[in-house]
Amino acid sequence: MDNQKTNQTAPTAVITKRGVKMNFEGKIPFKQRLIMRLTSSSFWIDRVWYLFRFIMMLGISFVILYPFLTNLMTSFWPLEDFSNTQVNLIPTKISFNIYVQLAKYWHYLTILRNTLILSVLSAGLQTFVTCMIGYGLAKFRFKGNKLVLVLVIITMAIPHNTLKLSLFQHFGEFDFFAIQATNTPGLLERIFKHTLRLTNTYWPFAILSATGLAFKNGLYIFMMRQFFHGVPDELEESAYMDGSGTFRTFFRIILPLSIPMMITIFLFAFSWQWTDSFYTNLFFSSSGGIGLMPDLVMNSAPPALQVNNLAVSGQYYKAVKNAGGLMVIFPLLIVFLFCQRYLVQGIERSGIVG
Repeated sequence: MDNQKTNQTAPTAVITKRGVKMNFEGKIPFKQRLIMRLTSSSFWIDRVWYLFRFIMMLGISFVILYPFLTNLMTSFWPLEDFSNTQVNLIPTKISFNIYVQLAKYWHYLTILRNTLILSVLSAGLQTFVTCMIGYGLAKFRFKGNKLVLVLVIITMAIPHNTLKLSLFQHFGEFDFFAIQATNTPGLLERIFKHTLRLTNTYWPFAILSATGLAFKNGLYIFMMRQFFHGVPDELEESAYMDGSGTFRTFFRIILPLSIPMMITIFLFAFSWQWTDSFYTNLFFSSSGGIGLMPDLVMNSAPPALQVNNLAVSGQYYKAVKNAGGLMVIFPLLIVFLFCQRYLVQGIERSGIVG
């Protein structure tokens, strides 16, 4: 009988995610349990640590988000608020004049369509090509494999400004197998007696993407190589034993496994092409170029937003550029809102982060 009473009054152990927790419910009064918790040093240490982390995260978030919040709020200021010293962050009345004038002057829907076509075209080609190159470097052993990998990594360190002139000349007078340094004519010039002018078209972006030489392609190839290193070789060996060739194995087995990583590469390529101003200004340099998203930020304010008050012109034009920048990144925010899970999953599987 005594043993039965002892078992009834003994506390029970409950296993939780944070460890083993003793369950005193029904055994010790609530008031006494509360006093025991409040007088415990570990309880106060945990509370102070939680409070310290909360304050640190709140401060870091404020430092990061405050400039963005300031740019967002000033873009809704009417012109008279820029000369009103009493207005700090919240406008006296919300005005959409800056956004309306930018959208009308730059034909926002048109440049949205043009940028979307260019970004999807470039990102799709880069994703597929870098996937094949990364697979070849990871799974095939050939002479010079490591040398090719080193050259791929070197491409990430070369400044793009060093290639600006050569790229412009190459696509301004495009030809196959032409050597400009020695004035050796290419295939088109030998046959048709002239070259192709590919500037102010999508062709330079398509050619660079299809050959794995576009912006940040070295990084994408390295990420895909790291991902394919984690794919077991037994999958390919079993496919080869069943009679599948190299390309069939790649398209039927390897490619479906790499979809999360390919989505990550596609999002990176899409976002970088969406906000790119180097290649777009290089290949769409003349007046015949199409309108793209960077035009909202890189060019001067529309005539309807010009002001003569020098006291507020600097701050006002800054607000105009901030509004243009927000109009550029707003579609990207929508894309990342729906694709964030795939982006994180792809980065985790790339093997770059530990």
